[in-house]
Amino acid sequence: MNRVEPAVATWQTPEYVDAAAFDEHDVTIGADPIAVPGTVTLPRGAGPHPAAVLLAGGGPFDRDGTAGPNKNLKDIAWGLASRGVAVLRFDKVTYARPEYLAATAGFTPTDEYVPHAVAGIEILRDLPTVDGNRVFVVGHSMGGKFAPRVAATEPTVAGLVVLAGDTTPMQWSLVRVLEHLAKVDPATAAALPTVEAATEHAKLVDSPELSPATPAEKLPFGMPAPYWLDMRAYDPVAVAATLDIPMFFLQGERDYQVTVDGDLARWRAGLATRPDVTIRTYPADDHMFFPGTGPSMPEDYTHPHHVDPNIIADIADWLTSQRP
Repeated sequence: MNRVEPAVATWQTPEYVDAAAFDEHDVTIGADPIAVPGTVTLPRGAGPHPAAVLLAGGGPFDRDGTAGPNKNLKDIAWGLASRGVAVLRFDKVTYARPEYLAATAGFTPTDEYVPHAVAGIEILRDLPTVDGNRVFVVGHSMGGKFAPRVAATEPTVAGLVVLAGDTTPMQWSLVRVLEHLAKVDPATAAALPTVEAATEHAKLVDSPELSPATPAEKLPFGMPAPYWLDMRAYDPVAVAATLDIPMFFLQGERDYQVTVDGDLARWRAGLATRPDVTIRTYPADDHMFFPGTGPSMPEDYTHPHHVDPNIIADIADWLTSQRP
């Protein structure tokens, strides 16, 4: 008897997408040696449409945010475009140009996000059916963390949407995640760095002994010291507090990677006096804003999901309601 291999799940169009409502075309973001490919999803009609640049989370993500059978950024782009919002998304330089990363000793998180986000904003502002005064930044996870830095660099940004943006220093977020997984998913935790090793790496990031010459192998994720020096010097809440633009923060309550108590609380405290800041939490959603029940587990991401339709609707409504 021939062996029958199990079917591999693939991404399917979410029910909330109206594919007849928009068109797509490819673009190049930035210039060599760090040019990356991207896609503009443009609502049909004369507009002028509000628009958003999407920023993926930490790691070498493609423009769709592909993780197993899931594509959370494509869900968001197509969902927003179905509701009249133009969207630009792009392959991160860590995905499209790994050779650049390997050859650049001074590579930083700013290099990872800001140049391409700014270039994407310029592309959207030049489109004839886009309202150039209503181009926003929508960032997920680490992309949300660095959204304020993009807006601080590019003054034409009309506002920020931050999806599970982390505020806990990333080296300590890693320790927190490893501690959590050791309790709820020991099998997955066994394949990851130990809590003890991650704690030592985190302490070195905090230490005054950290310098550009510190070996990468002694640091979290094996990223070079300049990356951590730049990360350590950046306070996303403090930068956000300097921005005179509206902001919308969304957080899943089932998220164990970025948490309500550990991360969202800092946004709340730092922006508490701002009437132009909106914060919402979603009880059913995990870090990817996939709805579910029970504790969120890493294995969940291997199954097909779509971004919560409430997230799509709330972002679209917020973006279209903002006026200069």
